[in-house]
Amino acid sequence: MLQLLQNEWMKTWKRTATHIMVVLLLLSVIAIAAITKYQENGLSVPDNENWRKGLEMENKDFQKQLDEGTVPPDSIEYMRTQIALNEYRLEHDISTNVDYSAWDFVSDSSELISFAGLFTIIIAAGIVANEFTWGTVKLLLIRPIGRAKILLSKYFSILLFGICLILILFGFALLLGAILFGFPESSIPYLNYHNGTVTEQSMLLHLLITYGLNSINLLMITTMAFMISSVFRNSSLAVGISIFLMFMGSTVTYMLSTKFEWAKYILFANTDLTQYLEGAPLVKGMTLTFSIVMLCVYFLIFHLLAFLVFKKRDVAA
Repeated sequence: MLQLLQNEWMKTWKRTATHIMVVLLLLSVIAIAAITKYQENGLSVPDNENWRKGLEMENKDFQKQLDEGTVPPDSIEYMRTQIALNEYRLEHDISTNVDYSAWDFVSDSSELISFAGLFTIIIAAGIVANEFTWGTVKLLLIRPIGRAKILLSKYFSILLFGICLILILFGFALLLGAILFGFPESSIPYLNYHNGTVTEQSMLLHLLITYGLNSINLLMITTMAFMISSVFRNSSLAVGISIFLMFMGSTVTYMLSTKFEWAKYILFANTDLTQYLEGAPLVKGMTLTFSIVMLCVYFLIFHLLAFLVFKKRDVAA
């Protein structure tokens, strides 16, 4: 199994396209850094001695709007969160006079996880389908190794590739952010609001959690692309469907959730687990446990389809 995994890993990194993907990811981080550095003057926070008064006035304004019932339903949770965070800052004397730093840049760079996901989807979509297209699947299956092990090694190599891209993104963003923007002189915690309670987290821990949770969508879409590649033996179909769902799935699900409660059973209603840590669930009644169960169900379905079809596939067809 380890040998199969090593072979798939080497095959992936021997392709010129793989190196181009990594270079494009790094260039994207550099582009964001250049734009941010160019706008750095606008990101500097002036030393506002009256920051406490500003937070008190903001809280008073938010509370007045909530009491009068003039707040749109989508903004109620946001205002309650801001009130709680502002009160915590006032109580623990945590100033808002914080300049843009490497931590902020790493957080902004997390938007590129979808870019890394795009590259992982391309690899996943072709890792099985291309074996049939090029005819190399026959050479692969004549060896005394079960088809399940062969397919599993391919899937694990995709996961490793995706993790590798995320680590490259995180590490390069942290390095570039440290060089261009530096770290805060004093340790500044991240304030996390959940179920009416505000807690402090280290910025590094918060960013690791953010990158981890934002990678769940990448995992599920990549698994779906892998399944389509195995079932239909068509890399173009796998890439097209997966990329479309990656960028449009959440939007369509949100539109459906405003009218239908059953939208909570759609995959993309459950891929964003940050909705339970910061904010409110997409559909009322959804819980973290429910979303994890739904993700596991979809994950198992994708793999069952991929492995069952691949094991029964007629290679000569």
